[in-house]
Amino acid sequence: MVSCYPAKFEAFKSDKKVRNVILLIGDGMGLPHVQAAMTAAGVPLNIQRTEVTGLQTSHSADNYITDSAASGTALSSGIKTNNGMIGVDPQGNKVKTILEIAEENGLATGLVSTSAITHATPASFIAHQQSRGSYEDIAADFLRTDIDVFIGGGYDHFAKRADGKNLIDNLKASGYEVVTSADMLRNSDTPSKLAALVYPDQPPYRLSGRGEMLYDATRKAIDILSKNKKGFFLMIEGSQIDWAGHANAADTLIDETLDLDRAVGVALDFAKADRNTLVIVTADHETGGVTITGGDIKTRRTRLQFSTKGHSAIMLPVYAFGPGAGNFTGIYDNTDIPKKILNAYMFNK
Repeated sequence: MVSCYPAKFEAFKSDKKVRNVILLIGDGMGLPHVQAAMTAAGVPLNIQRTEVTGLQTSHSADNYITDSAASGTALSSGIKTNNGMIGVDPQGNKVKTILEIAEENGLATGLVSTSAITHATPASFIAHQQSRGSYEDIAADFLRTDIDVFIGGGYDHFAKRADGKNLIDNLKASGYEVVTSADMLRNSDTPSKLAALVYPDQPPYRLSGRGEMLYDATRKAIDILSKNKKGFFLMIEGSQIDWAGHANAADTLIDETLDLDRAVGVALDFAKADRNTLVIVTADHETGGVTITGGDIKTRRTRLQFSTKGHSAIMLPVYAFGPGAGNFTGIYDNTDIPKKILNAYMFNK
């Protein structure tokens, strides 16, 4: 019988190990989202500066179409889990994440998100809960780690809790500088440990007042984490590409994708100067079932058609730059991405 799959081949690989890894996740970002953003920009995106492109599949353990919790867990740990579960396997057992492994090896670590920092994707790198909606339990999990920097919304999940605890006091006692607004984040000195909870819950869309929070947060996180001579791991999420997809809001979807691309530019500029940093840009799933049904390069407009207000199961782009980028060519599962990252680190010689 003739196989429907191509013969396996060995992608070109780099033997050079990396000190730092920056993983950028566009929540809900499929290829049409990127192409629409390219058209709207009128100039090459930062994503187009990457050296290597691959494709990843994203089904969860219990569903052909994943949610952000299951896909986040796959991207953080290399383990498939059920939709709705955070940092645990389908039986509820904790799985070790790449952020935790980085900490164990003396690296600095950070999370940046345009959602609440307790939301599914960032939570999947640091928390272990059977429900993605357990925001207060997820917040408590942050204090069980040595994470150096986290920036996003979700202040109320730390400070205005059903159990009456104020975890902000615990964060301060653990040496964190706590900032509570985007202006404070932009103007703060560069501390060694930073908890920036800049909105009470979920931040607004960029067009609705969030502004350049993601750009500023990316720069701040890299400034802090790069002080560690052993290296760092940083995950940056453009969360609201997904929300615009759920709303079938084409202009906002494009704007949120461009917002992530500005953060990609910060990461690539650092990596180019540093020469020991691997940058990966990908998504957790596609949202909206987006198709480009028309457009005009001259006017920088595209016509998007949505087939769903939910997620789809389409394969997702992976872009990579820096030492080890060649390992991200081809087609593979989302669980392979953290394995490729861990294999690239200097501590994993």
